Amino acid sequence: MLHEYFPEVTKPIEYEGPQSDNPLAFKVYDPQKKVGAKTMAQHLRFAVAYWHTFRGTGSDMFGGGAFERPWQSASDPMERAGDTLRAAFEFFQKLGVDYYCFHDRDIAPEGSDFAESCRNLEEIVSQAKVLQEETGKKLLWGTANLFSHPMYTHGAGSNPDAHVFAHAMAQVKHALDATAELGGENYVFWGGREGYETLLNTDYRHEQEQLARFFHYAIDYKKEIGFEGQFLIEPKPAEPAKHQYDHDAATVLSFLREFDLLDHFKLNIEANHATLAGHTFHHDLTVAAAAGKLGSIDANQGDLQLGWDTDQFPTNLYDAIYAMLVVLEQGGIGSGGLNFDAKARRGSIRTIDLFHAHIGGMDTFAKGLVIAHKIKVDGKLDEFVKDRYSSYSSGFGEKIMHGKVSLEEMEKWIGEHGDPTPRSGRQELLENIVNSYIFPG
Repeated sequence: MLHEYFPEVTKPIEYEGPQSDNPLAFKVYDPQKKVGAKTMAQHLRFAVAYWHTFRGTGSDMFGGGAFERPWQSASDPMERAGDTLRAAFEFFQKLGVDYYCFHDRDIAPEGSDFAESCRNLEEIVSQAKVLQEETGKKLLWGTANLFSHPMYTHGAGSNPDAHVFAHAMAQVKHALDATAELGGENYVFWGGREGYETLLNTDYRHEQEQLARFFHYAIDYKKEIGFEGQFLIEPKPAEPAKHQYDHDAATVLSFLREFDLLDHFKLNIEANHATLAGHTFHHDLTVAAAAGKLGSIDANQGDLQLGWDTDQFPTNLYDAIYAMLVVLEQGGIGSGGLNFDAKARRGSIRTIDLFHAHIGGMDTFAKGLVIAHKIKVDGKLDEFVKDRYSSYSSGFGEKIMHGKVSLEEMEKWIGEHGDPTPRSGRQELLENIVNSYIFPG
């Protein structure tokens, strides 16, 4: 790199172990350490979110940008985009992360018209391809920003204006081309404004069918260009739309089933979105995995005292343990990964803070992986759950699950066996078992 945007980090971040007091070192994450049959790097597949980490300014609804971001200083938008790209790859190398994710408008600026926007994207993609080849870094997923421009105020795929729908579809076409050109392993759809504010001006059924058509067009184009990456949808309950069509994992799965899309998509589950939907992170991951549709994870956390998407770096060890239990249960994350869709706090203004934030998140999930693996190997939780449902694995319960018992037979069976005796769910015991892996001493 001709220009160092992070001169304070003089060497790549390395694993130094839990006894290290070096803030620029991993205490748990050791990429080559084996956890079961795979290394930590293979299990976790960490990715950096381009938008928050390199384009974020620290602005919020009460104030403008506060961050020091030297790569954002050039007055020419394309020069600024090139500087940002070089800063990003310097960061990837020094942090030791293999993957990154972007929206099309993150890496390349909007032009004076659609054609210029496409040319800008093609130019930056060509630069990114060179940097990927030089550094070995890879694209976990790309996507199109279909929510920032004023034309998308009323949605993109669900917009009531066919002109806007066509523009969004054309933008997806070019974002897919960019993702394919860079070897992206997935492509994500996040419907930031696919929803409605009031039903007084909304044809709900039409928008559902229209949005489904949007996805079918994307599937057709994916086949046309031979893109082999996985399509993902990221649920989000609200903000900015009052009622979003991708509310949570269960809602998205229902939509996909109804419109013959289920075979073409998996879900990208974000922790903060799950909690905003009134669920736990563990819940939405489980719902997706139970359907065989957990494809990737946005690793962050929210502030439960605030009602919006705060996108904080993950430091909650329990969330990390439960997340990795789900991932291990399904045999891994496949072509997905753990993308840090998270931003430094507004007061963390220095570039060095970006390293501290990612190191903390990576160590948290590495520790979660180690503990989750021990829990799975020991099998105590699995044995408890298996035993809890054991009445359905044989005898009368097995017949119930196969639909071979009538209601009359159930009534007769109750008459012969009497009323059931309630059994304890022993939640506190199970929570204590999890704790025993966290503080075994």
